[in-house]
Amino acid sequence: MNYIDIHPHIISNDEKRYPPAPLFGKRSDWSQERPNTVEALIEAMDEAGVAKAAVVHSSTTYGFDNSYVVDGCNQYKDRLVAVGSVDMLADDVPAVIKGWADKGLAGLRIFTGGSTKDFDPSELDNPKSFKAWEMLAELGLPMCIQTGPIGMPQVRMLAEKFPTAKIVLDHLGRPDVLDGAPYAKAASLFALADLPNLYMKLTPRIFGDVKKEKASAETFFPRVVEAFGAQRMAWGSNFPTSPGKLSEILADAQAGLACLSDDERAWIFGKTAQTLYPALA
Repeated sequence: MNYIDIHPHIISNDEKRYPPAPLFGKRSDWSQERPNTVEALIEAMDEAGVAKAAVVHSSTTYGFDNSYVVDGCNQYKDRLVAVGSVDMLADDVPAVIKGWADKGLAGLRIFTGGSTKDFDPSELDNPKSFKAWEMLAELGLPMCIQTGPIGMPQVRMLAEKFPTAKIVLDHLGRPDVLDGAPYAKAASLFALADLPNLYMKLTPRIFGDVKKEKASAETFFPRVVEAFGAQRMAWGSNFPTSPGKLSEILADAQAGLACLSDDERAWIFGKTAQTLYPALA
């Protein structure tokens, strides 16, 4: 199995060169308690047997300054690509996106909320952001969206409005799966299955949730594969935001997906990542 991680983070230990300036003005606890340099990530990948990674910029540490994720990944171009964040509502956002892409950025992410702020999907359907979507579609950059079920209508609108843009739903859109099969409370997630340019990112959050109450990995993940296809599903560790060693996080994902076929797991653990980020092929 060729393991590729599409959701680790890195934090510099040089705050003079890369000063923290967190989005929404509050720095995340994990970035201070479990900082992880690019060198430490490579070590963790080697230990876990992870070949390559698409490293996601920490908005709750650096705001819209992608310098560290770009510089760090450029040190290991044979193994890493950078996924950054920009102000989608800025007047010059197309030029900003192009500028970061020229420096090596391989994808973008919209952070509408999470560890430091409640979700607010209003940015997603703000017409001011559409010129940014046009640019990323032109450049072939996939866009990750960090939102909860509240943002699903906006995700559908964007996927339909920009059909050539690949959209990756962070943390699977944080569905409520605790009711168990057939997962009626996750209906808003499965309702998006008809969108061919929408991809699902499986992270420790969902691997933990399927162990609770009436949910189970054996009933949930085959349901997701049935809806979206393994070719539109990819694994992301969320390391070191999620606690534990990278090898432990991967082992948990392997156990959770053991109910799937070898071919399905090959897509989720590697081949889909290479579709989204061709530089990882």
